[in-house]
Amino acid sequence: MLIKMIVTDLDDTLLRRDKTVSEYTRDILRRCRKAGIKTVIATGRGHPEVVAPTELFDGIVANNGANIFADGIESRICIPYIEARPLLLACNERGFRVASQFGGMHYTNFDLSRVWPHIKNFEIVDFASHALDADKICVEGVTPEDAAFIERHLTGDMYLKVARDGLGMVMHRKATKSAAIAELAGRWEITRKEIAAFGDDLNDIDLLAYAGVSVAVDNALDEVKAAAGYICGDCDGDGVAKWLEENVL
Repeated sequence: MLIKMIVTDLDDTLLRRDKTVSEYTRDILRRCRKAGIKTVIATGRGHPEVVAPTELFDGIVANNGANIFADGIESRICIPYIEARPLLLACNERGFRVASQFGGMHYTNFDLSRVWPHIKNFEIVDFASHALDADKICVEGVTPEDAAFIERHLTGDMYLKVARDGLGMVMHRKATKSAAIAELAGRWEITRKEIAAFGDDLNDIDLLAYAGVSVAVDNALDEVKAAAGYICGDCDGDGVAKWLEENVL
């Protein structure tokens, strides 16, 4: 395959379930870059450097496309606070644990470290007076009923994705993994058919649909497998790296 750009999700895709990256996978990424292939992370996380060897990637797409870091350039697509505030207040009144993320900081209505202990940069705030835009709004433990409630409080410029672990993520409608990858591909003069993308969860489907070569890990949701052109091994078995070695390198 003539692949010039590799894009991978992190959790349950490149990362093993214990949130580690094997030395074998690291070596494959180094070999890909040495071969002149651009490597990109595309994650729902706001801080992929906490768990990923970001030094092995040419670009980082964070918060499901709200933030792009590449070539020393950062771009951002935010939810304006005037639109975010009513949603935050509604979630707070409903009793949801909710956090608004901006610029690496989390503004919450609960002690975030008790739910996500790896995140230290947070501040408990009164959403009624909170006046910062949001890269992403997270709601913990979203059920289908909760999702319907959140959907009713979204503006036309917002959308909701619920991950397999129940984390609800609200972003600006223009902030998607596929749009972010399209921006990077244009910058690097790479066509869609020269992109291989890997994913496992619902927020990866638009990315897989955009890439010329789409690969779901074996532990992916059935909906994601149905959207992919190929299935590789599971995340605990270095499925992404093995597929790259066999099909690209």
